[in-house]
Amino acid sequence: MFEPVILKNINVADSHKLSTYLGSGGYQGLKKALDMTPDALIQMVKDSGLRGRGGAGFSTGLKWSFIPKDATLQKYLCCNADEGEPGTFKDRAIMEYDPHQLIEGMAIASYAIGADTSYIYIRGEFALAADRLEDAIKEAYQKKYLGKNILGSNFNHDMYVHRGAGAYICGEETALLESIEGRRALPRIKPPFPAHVGLFGKPTVINNVETLACIPHIVNRGASWFASIGPAKSPGPKLYGISGSVNKPGLYELPMGTPLREIIYTHAGGIKDGKKLKAVIPGGVSAPMLTEKDLDTPMDFDSLAAKGTMLGSGAVIVIDDSMCIVKAALITHEFFHHESCGKCTPCREGLDWLVKVMRRIEHGQGKEGDIELLEKLCVDIFGRTFCPLGDGAVMALRGAFNNFREEFDFHIKNKRCMVNGNR
Repeated sequence: MFEPVILKNINVADSHKLSTYLGSGGYQGLKKALDMTPDALIQMVKDSGLRGRGGAGFSTGLKWSFIPKDATLQKYLCCNADEGEPGTFKDRAIMEYDPHQLIEGMAIASYAIGADTSYIYIRGEFALAADRLEDAIKEAYQKKYLGKNILGSNFNHDMYVHRGAGAYICGEETALLESIEGRRALPRIKPPFPAHVGLFGKPTVINNVETLACIPHIVNRGASWFASIGPAKSPGPKLYGISGSVNKPGLYELPMGTPLREIIYTHAGGIKDGKKLKAVIPGGVSAPMLTEKDLDTPMDFDSLAAKGTMLGSGAVIVIDDSMCIVKAALITHEFFHHESCGKCTPCREGLDWLVKVMRRIEHGQGKEGDIELLEKLCVDIFGRTFCPLGDGAVMALRGAFNNFREEFDFHIKNKRCMVNGNR
């Protein structure tokens, strides 16, 4: 039977304090890690099969191995805690209720890559999480889990919390680096990649909160334990945040690959108010939506990719049959349009056009050729932007077209909504 590990302390009193964390075995992973070589640690994380929980699903151990071995080079670790995707709230829970779990994971990761400094880049709106992280870091310094000669070793490490101003683009790794360096958060062209030219021009690893929270458990319980959970190609525990039209929205820790049907109907209590499920967005609003026929899809990177969508952040948004998909798509793209940083023309101008056309369709003023215009705009945006924001917007719209094209056509032809009849 699966036992949660990342959320095991979340309902314990004072779970954010060091005494509570130590009582549940905290920092044992760091002690073990410091007795290993950095190369052995990286190999352990590779063997575990851990893939980044931020969306891309890239191998964490492989990412760490890209950092140059030259001991004279300054290196950094950055934790991406800018959780801005609508429907996503998993990382905030870790930071608010178990911050030492993240700090321990970051200390181990920093030792593995040879970084003596790390940053937690957190959204400014997450005031409670930032406060608790700062308090936890102070506790960790006092007990020698951070600072000079950690736990009697030769490893020195300093950790800082950097509060952002709350722009969605700051979740893009190179924009995050720009923000820490004191500039406007605009994405950089890649290559070069951060592993070679990252923060302040130095080799840098960027992992998100959930990814780093897995590290102490891998070190404590072994790579084979982690690899035994869920599918072979994307194993481990996974946090799924369920929102929308369900009876029990919330955060659930389950084995990677748990079927979508089980997540919605067993853990989240089924569809609210006896309504029917219409669509599901499986991984944050940039993930193309699925329908009822896809409910037996395992929620892992590869199974969802085979369905033409993605796991993303694991934020499952459930839409019932009373919702107009045209309106849902408009709301989604107004968000992307608002959050576009404006650096590149395809994203800045393309999303502006997308929203203008979608608004007139939604408001009963659509005209023949609008769907074709939207499709052309998608082609003009996708793959032509500095960062994945424009691609995410296009993928979301294509998902709506693929599954609910008739609702867009009905809006244009009849000047009213197919679902609720509104003009």
